[in-house]
Parts: sequence; C-alpha cells; structure tokens
Amino acid sequence: MTMRVEAMSPVVLRNGVAVTIRPLAEDDRIALARFGKSLPEDDALYLEDDLSDPSIINRLINAYAAENWRQMVAVRDDGEVVAYSAVRKLVGWSSHVGDIQLMVGKEFRRSGLGTEMAKAIFESARGLGVAKVIVEMLAVQVSGRAIFERLGFSREGIFSKHAHDRHGNRHDLVVMAYHVM
Repeated sequence: MTMRVEAMSPVVLRNGVAVTIRPLAEDDRIALARFGKSLPEDDALYLEDDLSDPSIINRLINAYAAENWRQMVAVRDDGEVVAYSAVRKLVGWSSHVGDIQLMVGKEFRRSGLGTEMAKAIFESARGLGVAKVIVEMLAVQVSGRAIFERLGFSREGIFSKHAHDRHGNRHDLVVMAYHVM
C-alpha cells in the first residue's frame, strides 16, 4: 500500500484562534474521543457516527490510511481536535460519488472553521477521483446547509422522515450535491 502525503494547513479563524487542518492520524485517538464527548447532546442526537463511542473512534482511527476514505481534523496548538470531517468514496453503482461528513465543536462555530473544513474535505474528495460529492444532513441543520451552499452545492432531494435521532424521533433528510466533473 502506498502512503498518502497531505499538507497541513494553518488557518487563523475569525475569532483570532489559529488551528491546523490536517489528515487524521493514529495519534489522534484520545483527542478525537475528547472532541466527540465535548459535542453538545443536541448535536449527538443528529450525528451519523457517535464520536463518544470508543468502538466508533477505533473504527475511524483504524481507517486513517484507507484508500477510499479521507479524514481531516482541525487541531489547536495543544493538539486538541476542534473539528472533524471525512469523505468516503462509495462502492458499486455509486463508485463515482464521495459522501462527506462534517462536525465542528460548539466553541468554534461561526468562526469560519466549518467553511475551511468543508473546503479541505472537498479537496480530499477530488483527490479520490470522484465525479460527484454529496452531503446528507437533517433539514433542521440550516447552518450546515449554508456552508455547503456557499461552496456551490445544491439540494438534490429531501427524504421525508428518513432519519431518526438517538431518541427515535424521525427527521427529514436533505441531500446536497456538487458535480465535480
């Protein structure tokens, strides 16, 4: 297997805090778990992956070098993870599609970090050679949709009562897409 080399990107956010956006590494296990546990309960209700679950953290860390998956984190100077994003190249008849996830810590919202992470993971998706990139989110996640709309994504569909949160409540799922090629 060949190792990927991806550049680290230092960024100064609107709140004046500097972070580095870089690929997830094996050494990020503890910091990623802390990040997952720091997410507000409201966020955890809507996440596809529960970052407070040690088995999920292990799965993500163990996949850091997978050929069909790219994961990025934003870290402060002290090594704390403050945002996580991933893109996974789908298989089968959707093998030309990359699926994005993005999570930003509460204290870093409205600082521009979500947009910077979205740009970074979008570039990683291009590196996977996909022709289309999608992001799925609940209809109530208005800020998340705005980030991707600014990057040129458009709504492709809405699935009524398609997703359920951790309390079993059903929510509409919005699918947004960007056609790379």
